[in-house]
Amino acid sequence: MVNSQMADVYKKQQIMTSSPQQLTLLLYNGALKFLNESILAMEQGDKQKSHNANLRVQAIVSEFVLTLDMKYEISITWAQLYEYVEHCLIQGNLNQDVNLLKQAKEVLQELRDAWAGAMKQTRLAPVAGE
Repeated sequence: MVNSQMADVYKKQQIMTSSPQQLTLLLYNGALKFLNESILAMEQGDKQKSHNANLRVQAIVSEFVLTLDMKYEISITWAQLYEYVEHCLIQGNLNQDVNLLKQAKEVLQELRDAWAGAMKQTRLAPVAGE
């Protein structure tokens, strides 16, 4: 019980001290974690657990869509990818189709990796004026 409480405190502290970029990465990681839970539960026949985890992924993806700045061309592409992920999540959930969930996972993993790569590049880029 104490370890669980300490982990919760750590998680809250991590969230409170993270930059917006780091928070986005945490959300991607959370979405992938819940999607893995959904896939595993579906494979084990636990429909309710799979459904609940799937809904959490859907909520994160919906948040990603809401935060896109559509004045940038790349945002349109990412919106289309998120729309595809949402489609796979919803249809996979409704039809108990683990392959659709795996397709959603593949796209989310690629988006997460692209985000992490962009974060790494911006940290390595020299600051203007240096």
